Amino acid sequence: MSTRDVVLLHGWGFTARVWDDVAARLAPRFRAHVIDLPGYGAAPACEPYALEAMAAAIARAAPRRCNVVGWSLGGAVALEWARRAPHQVSRLALVAATPSFIRRPSWPCATAPSVLQEFARALKEDRAGQFQRFLAAQTKGDARVKRVARLAQQASATGVADAVLQAGLAVLARTDLRLDLREVRQPALILHGARDRVVPPAAGRRLAGLLSDARFELMRTCAHAPFLAQPARVARILKEFFGE
Repeated sequence: MSTRDVVLLHGWGFTARVWDDVAARLAPRFRAHVIDLPGYGAAPACEPYALEAMAAAIARAAPRRCNVVGWSLGGAVALEWARRAPHQVSRLALVAATPSFIRRPSWPCATAPSVLQEFARALKEDRAGQFQRFLAAQTKGDARVKRVARLAQQASATGVADAVLQAGLAVLARTDLRLDLREVRQPALILHGARDRVVPPAAGRRLAGLLSDARFELMRTCAHAPFLAQPARVARILKEFFGE
Protein backbone atom coordinates (compact mmCIF):
# COMPACT_ATOMS: atom_id res chain seq x y z
CA MET A 1 0.00 0.00 0.00
CA SER A 2 1.39 3.43 -0.95
CA THR A 3 1.76 6.21 1.58
CA ARG A 4 1.28 9.94 1.18
CA ASP A 5 3.87 10.79 3.83
CA VAL A 6 7.31 11.78 2.55
CA VAL A 7 10.27 12.52 4.83
CA LEU A 8 13.05 14.70 3.39
CA LEU A 9 16.53 14.58 4.95
CA HIS A 10 19.17 17.25 4.34
CA GLY A 11 22.93 16.86 4.11
CA TRP A 12 25.92 17.88 6.20
CA GLY A 13 26.25 21.62 6.78
CA PHE A 14 22.68 22.47 5.72
CA THR A 15 19.37 22.95 7.46
CA ALA A 16 16.03 21.41 6.59
CA ARG A 17 15.25 24.66 4.71
CA VAL A 18 17.18 23.30 1.78
CA TRP A 19 14.06 21.24 0.90
CA ASP A 20 11.52 24.09 1.14
CA ASP A 21 10.86 24.41 -2.59
CA VAL A 22 10.56 20.69 -3.29
CA ALA A 23 8.42 20.12 -0.20
CA ALA A 24 5.97 22.79 -1.35
CA ARG A 25 5.81 21.23 -4.81
CA LEU A 26 5.02 17.77 -3.43
CA ALA A 27 1.83 19.13 -1.85
CA PRO A 28 -1.09 18.56 -1.93
CA ARG A 29 -0.56 15.05 -3.32
CA PHE A 30 1.93 14.17 -0.57
CA ARG A 31 2.45 15.23 3.04
CA ALA A 32 6.05 16.43 3.25
CA HIS A 33 7.90 16.13 6.57
CA VAL A 34 11.15 18.07 6.54
CA ILE A 35 13.11 16.72 9.49
CA ASP A 36 16.36 18.11 10.88
CA LEU A 37 19.28 15.74 11.33
CA PRO A 38 20.40 15.39 14.98
CA GLY A 39 22.07 18.57 16.22
CA TYR A 40 20.56 20.73 13.48
CA GLY A 41 17.71 23.20 13.98
CA ALA A 42 15.60 22.23 16.98
CA ALA A 43 16.70 18.59 16.92
CA PRO A 44 18.97 17.57 19.81
CA ALA A 45 22.27 15.93 19.00
CA CYS A 46 22.30 12.16 19.47
CA GLU A 47 24.73 10.27 21.67
CA PRO A 48 26.85 8.71 20.38
CA TYR A 49 26.89 10.76 17.19
CA ALA A 50 26.94 7.79 14.83
CA LEU A 51 24.96 6.76 11.77
CA GLU A 52 22.91 4.19 13.68
CA ALA A 53 21.88 6.70 16.35
CA MET A 54 21.11 9.33 13.71
CA ALA A 55 18.81 6.91 11.88
CA ALA A 56 17.09 5.94 15.13
CA ALA A 57 16.47 9.59 16.02
CA ILE A 58 14.96 10.29 12.59
CA ALA A 59 12.78 7.17 12.84
CA ARG A 60 11.32 8.40 16.14
CA ALA A 61 10.45 11.78 14.59
CA ALA A 62 8.91 10.35 11.41
CA PRO A 63 5.46 8.94 10.58
CA ARG A 64 4.87 5.23 11.22
CA ARG A 65 4.94 4.56 7.46
CA CYS A 66 6.59 6.88 4.95
CA ASN A 67 8.63 7.36 1.81
CA VAL A 68 12.06 8.88 2.33
CA VAL A 69 14.24 11.29 0.37
CA GLY A 70 17.84 11.62 1.51
CA TRP A 71 20.49 13.95 0.15
CA SER A 72 24.24 13.34 0.57
CA LEU A 73 24.80 12.55 4.29
CA GLY A 74 21.01 12.39 4.60
CA GLY A 75 21.12 9.64 1.97
CA ALA A 76 23.40 7.53 4.15
CA VAL A 77 21.06 8.08 7.10
CA ALA A 78 18.12 7.07 4.90
CA LEU A 79 19.84 3.84 3.83
CA GLU A 80 20.64 2.90 7.42
CA TRP A 81 17.08 3.73 8.47
CA ALA A 82 15.57 1.68 5.62
CA ARG A 83 17.78 -1.28 6.51
CA ARG A 84 16.79 -1.20 10.18
CA ALA A 85 13.09 -0.33 9.76
CA PRO A 86 11.62 -1.89 6.60
CA HIS A 87 8.20 -1.74 8.28
CA GLN A 88 8.46 2.06 8.43
CA VAL A 89 10.29 3.03 5.23
CA SER A 90 8.27 2.26 2.12
CA ARG A 91 10.36 3.69 -0.75
CA LEU A 92 13.72 5.43 -0.97
CA ALA A 93 14.84 8.32 -3.18
CA LEU A 94 18.55 9.03 -2.73
CA VAL A 95 20.05 12.23 -4.12
CA ALA A 96 23.83 12.52 -4.57
CA ALA A 97 24.19 9.63 -2.14
CA THR A 98 26.93 7.04 -1.69
CA PRO A 99 27.50 4.06 0.61
CA SER A 100 31.06 5.27 1.23
CA PHE A 101 32.00 8.95 1.07
CA ILE A 102 35.74 8.27 1.21
CA ARG A 103 37.90 6.06 -1.00
CA ARG A 104 38.40 2.49 0.08
CA PRO A 105 39.75 -0.67 -1.54
CA SER A 106 37.59 -1.41 -4.60
CA TRP A 107 35.74 1.90 -4.10
CA PRO A 108 37.65 4.60 -6.06
CA CYS A 109 34.65 6.84 -6.82
CA ALA A 110 34.97 8.91 -3.67
CA THR A 111 36.94 11.57 -1.79
CA ALA A 112 40.45 10.82 -0.57
CA PRO A 113 40.54 10.41 3.24
CA SER A 114 43.27 13.04 3.48
CA VAL A 115 41.02 15.63 1.81
CA LEU A 116 38.26 15.10 4.38
CA GLN A 117 40.78 15.15 7.23
CA GLU A 118 42.25 18.45 6.01
CA PHE A 119 38.79 19.98 5.64
CA ALA A 120 37.92 18.96 9.22
CA ARG A 121 41.16 20.50 10.50
CA ALA A 122 40.70 23.73 8.54
CA LEU A 123 37.06 24.00 9.69
CA LYS A 124 38.28 24.30 13.29
CA GLU A 125 40.56 27.22 12.38
CA ASP A 126 38.40 29.11 9.88
CA ARG A 127 34.78 28.03 10.00
CA ALA A 128 33.43 30.89 7.86
CA GLY A 129 36.06 30.46 5.17
CA GLN A 130 35.67 26.70 5.00
CA PHE A 131 31.90 27.01 4.79
CA GLN A 132 32.31 29.21 1.73
CA ARG A 133 34.64 26.65 0.22
CA PHE A 134 32.12 23.94 1.02
CA LEU A 135 29.25 25.88 -0.58
CA ALA A 136 31.35 26.48 -3.69
CA ALA A 137 31.95 22.74 -4.01
CA GLN A 138 28.19 22.10 -3.97
CA THR A 139 27.55 24.43 -6.88
CA LYS A 140 30.63 24.07 -9.08
CA GLY A 141 29.75 23.00 -12.61
CA ASP A 142 26.00 23.41 -12.28
CA ALA A 143 24.31 25.07 -15.24
CA ARG A 144 22.32 27.19 -12.78
CA VAL A 145 25.22 27.94 -10.47
CA LYS A 146 24.01 31.38 -9.32
CA ARG A 147 20.58 30.10 -8.33
CA VAL A 148 22.02 27.08 -6.52
CA ALA A 149 24.63 29.21 -4.73
CA ARG A 150 21.99 31.67 -3.51
CA LEU A 151 19.66 28.97 -2.20
CA ALA A 152 22.49 26.95 -0.68
CA GLN A 153 23.71 30.03 1.19
CA GLN A 154 20.23 30.64 2.59
CA ALA A 155 20.00 27.06 3.85
CA SER A 156 23.53 26.69 5.21
CA ALA A 157 23.75 25.60 8.83
CA THR A 158 25.63 28.60 10.18
CA GLY A 159 24.16 28.18 13.66
CA VAL A 160 25.04 24.53 14.17
CA ALA A 161 27.53 23.72 16.91
CA ASP A 162 31.12 23.04 15.89
CA ALA A 163 31.01 19.71 17.71
CA VAL A 164 28.04 18.56 15.61
CA LEU A 165 29.75 19.54 12.37
CA GLN A 166 32.93 17.71 13.33
CA ALA A 167 30.95 14.67 14.46
CA GLY A 168 29.14 14.65 11.11
CA LEU A 169 32.44 14.64 9.23
CA ALA A 170 33.56 11.73 11.40
CA VAL A 171 30.39 9.86 10.39
CA LEU A 172 31.21 10.46 6.74
CA ALA A 173 34.74 9.17 7.31
CA ARG A 174 33.60 6.00 9.10
CA THR A 175 30.55 5.01 7.08
CA ASP A 176 30.82 2.11 4.65
CA LEU A 177 27.42 0.61 3.91
CA ARG A 178 28.36 -1.51 0.91
CA LEU A 179 27.91 -4.87 2.64
CA ASP A 180 24.73 -3.69 4.36
CA LEU A 181 22.97 -2.77 1.13
CA ARG A 182 21.86 -6.36 0.57
CA GLU A 183 19.45 -5.84 3.48
CA VAL A 184 17.76 -2.84 1.84
CA ARG A 185 14.83 -4.32 -0.07
CA GLN A 186 12.67 -1.25 -0.66
CA PRO A 187 12.26 0.14 -4.19
CA ALA A 188 14.87 2.87 -4.62
CA LEU A 189 15.49 5.76 -6.97
CA ILE A 190 19.07 7.02 -7.22
CA LEU A 191 19.16 10.60 -8.52
CA HIS A 192 22.51 12.17 -9.34
CA GLY A 193 23.87 15.26 -11.02
CA ALA A 194 26.29 14.50 -13.86
CA ARG A 195 28.50 17.42 -12.79
CA ASP A 196 28.68 16.49 -9.10
CA ARG A 197 32.19 17.25 -7.76
CA VAL A 198 31.40 16.13 -4.19
CA VAL A 199 30.01 12.63 -4.80
CA PRO A 200 30.96 11.34 -8.27
CA PRO A 201 28.08 10.07 -10.43
CA ALA A 202 29.89 6.73 -10.63
CA ALA A 203 29.19 6.27 -6.93
CA GLY A 204 25.47 6.67 -7.58
CA ARG A 205 25.56 4.18 -10.43
CA ARG A 206 27.37 1.65 -8.26
CA LEU A 207 24.95 2.26 -5.42
CA ALA A 208 22.02 1.48 -7.71
CA GLY A 209 23.76 -1.71 -8.82
CA LEU A 210 24.31 -2.87 -5.25
CA LEU A 211 20.67 -2.42 -4.21
CA SER A 212 18.18 -5.19 -4.96
CA ASP A 213 15.50 -2.96 -6.50
CA ALA A 214 16.90 0.35 -7.72
CA ARG A 215 17.07 2.53 -10.77
CA PHE A 216 19.51 5.31 -11.55
CA GLU A 217 18.62 8.67 -13.08
CA LEU A 218 21.21 11.23 -14.17
CA MET A 219 20.50 14.96 -14.38
CA ARG A 220 23.03 16.08 -16.95
CA THR A 221 23.36 19.80 -16.21
CA CYS A 222 23.30 19.54 -12.41
CA ALA A 223 25.99 19.29 -9.75
CA HIS A 224 25.64 18.12 -6.13
CA ALA A 225 22.22 19.67 -5.41
CA PRO A 226 19.96 19.01 -8.42
CA PHE A 227 16.82 19.75 -6.38
CA LEU A 228 18.03 23.34 -5.88
CA ALA A 229 18.85 23.75 -9.56
CA GLN A 230 15.69 22.14 -10.95
CA PRO A 231 13.11 21.80 -8.15
CA ALA A 232 10.13 21.38 -10.47
CA ARG A 233 11.75 18.51 -12.34
CA VAL A 234 12.93 16.79 -9.15
CA ALA A 235 9.49 17.15 -7.55
CA ARG A 236 7.90 15.64 -10.66
CA ILE A 237 10.33 12.70 -10.59
CA LEU A 238 9.60 12.10 -6.91
CA LYS A 239 5.84 12.28 -7.40
CA GLU A 240 6.02 9.71 -10.18
CA PHE A 241 8.27 7.39 -8.16
CA PHE A 242 6.31 7.59 -4.92
CA GLY A 243 3.00 7.33 -6.78
CA GLU A 244 3.85 3.99 -8.41
